[in-house]
Formats: sequence, C-alpha cells, structure tokens
Amino acid sequence: MANDALLVNPDNQSQLGITTHGSDWLWAVFAVMLLTDLVVIGWHFTIPRGQRLFHQLGAIILTTATIAYFSMASNLGSTPIATEFAYLGYPIGTLRQIWYVRYIDWVITTPALLLELTLASGLPLSDIITLVFFDLVMIITGLVGALVASSYKWGYYVFGNLALFYILWVLFGPARTSAGAIGPAYKRSFTSSAAVLSFLWFLYPIAWGIADGASVIHPDSEMIFYGVLDVLAKPVFIIYHLFSLSKLDLTALRLQSGKFTDSADVTHHDREKHARANDMATAGTAAPAKKGMFSRKGARDATPAVVTTYDNEPRTSQATYTAA
Repeated sequence: MANDALLVNPDNQSQLGITTHGSDWLWAVFAVMLLTDLVVIGWHFTIPRGQRLFHQLGAIILTTATIAYFSMASNLGSTPIATEFAYLGYPIGTLRQIWYVRYIDWVITTPALLLELTLASGLPLSDIITLVFFDLVMIITGLVGALVASSYKWGYYVFGNLALFYILWVLFGPARTSAGAIGPAYKRSFTSSAAVLSFLWFLYPIAWGIADGASVIHPDSEMIFYGVLDVLAKPVFIIYHLFSLSKLDLTALRLQSGKFTDSADVTHHDREKHARANDMATAGTAAPAKKGMFSRKGARDATPAVVTTYDNEPRTSQATYTAA
C-alpha cells in the first residue's frame, strides 16, 4: 500500500521537511517499537507479581515511543522554525520542520530509562529524583533551543549538555558504587547497561547540533540518525537490560509492590512474612530458579528475600515508620 501520509497531512508552511522516503523510514521504526512493546508486555505477565517493575517501565517507554513515531510517520507533531544558517542550498530564514512530538516522547521515556538503570543500582531516592530533574532540564532545554530561531538557541544547548554530563557522572560515580555495594553481579549488570545507554545518549547532542541546531542535514537524514539512536536506546537496550536483570535476584533490591490491605496491618503482615521465611528455611526449600524468557511463573507473587539481622543492631519496626 502506498504511503500517502504527506498527502493526507501536508505541511504547507515548512520549506524544509521530510519526504515520503523519510515517512517510510519512520513507519519502519514505528513497527519495530510496536513489535518490541508487545513482546515486553507479554514477557511481563510471566514475571512474578512484585518483580514486574522493570518490564512495566520498558512497556511505558516503548508505548510512548510507538505513539511518537506513529505521529512523525504521519507527518504530525511538527512546527516550522526559521533556520539560523544557510545550508543544503536553502537561504537563512528557511522554515524547517522541528518535531516537538519527539521531545514529548523524550520527556516521558528518558526519565523512565534512568529509572530502569538506577532502581537496579540501589541509588538513594533523593539522588534518583535529582537525576530525573536534570534529565528533564536536558530535554526541555533541547526543545526550547530547537524552537528558537536566533543564535540564543546555543545557550540552551550548553545548558542541556551540562545536564547530560551531570547524569553521566552520577551513573558512573555514585550509582555504580551503589550497585557494587549490593554485589558484584549487580555492579556488572549496571555497568554494562549504563555504558551502552551513556554512549548512545552522548550521540544525541551531535544529532541535535547538525539537525535542529544548525540545520546541516536534511530532515530525512535527521530522521535516520535519530531513528537509529532511538531503536538502539529503546528496544535494543530494554531487551538487553531485561535479560541482564533476569540473571539477578531482584528481591535483593526490595522493590516488591504489595496490596493496600498488606500495609493496613503492618505488624501482622511483617509477622506473617517472617513466619513464611522461617518455614522455608526450616523445610530447606528455595525459591524456584528462573528459566528462560517466558517461564510460567507470572501468576504467583514474588518470594521476598530473607534479610539477616544481628542482635546488636537497633531494630525499628515498619509500624514505627508508619506512625512517624
């Protein structure tokens, strides 16, 4: 079937915009995002309840990217902005398509990608919140800079890059150290995933500079550049990261979610939890081992890790925290 997206949704203002070839490429990326999204959603149902967080974050990322690429492939979600320089045979002030829908995508997906990484590192919540803030600074300054026609756009570009450098410092500094405190396997998993994502994110400012910034490359080439990065940073990275996490005991991260009724009587719930753990220790049983990508264990709750406490340590019950 012929691609008539540009005929149905024409951009009558921009002189420099995507062609049908660019739209075809965007439809291909859309298909990759959608297919991977369905795989991750199906995969998450095979994971025990309470350990699905990383798969659900992956589904959020891929669903958002799928909608964004549907919009761009349909030639929707852009606005014309005058270029600062004369390139590609076009004079200064030529109206170029700037895709704000891409930045809406990134406002949702990049914080979620950071959560995919940092929630598996044991990084303190305050550090994660600060990290997400600077990620939003990076994306929003990129959007504002892209919408500015004058040279002042490069000021926003600098702010965005400074925010990116802070993010990279946290990932390879405090977050990596925190993951190592949990165990060597957690540190290896975090380091490999962080290295892949950081390398890809380092390329995004280059794409911005030659596309939204200086308008050096044609919008079709822009879509190819960003599309390759997005496929690697989202579907490929998410599958890689989830396989890496599948080798770890996620209960050690203490990210299990519970029912509201479980927290209504915290003391009773805590007593029952430790009783079950003691029963398992007495019987000499262990939680079933993970087997494969789609193991049949999604219908049960995750088995909480048994946490060892020492008699000389001060103990504060969960009920005390609730009362405080």
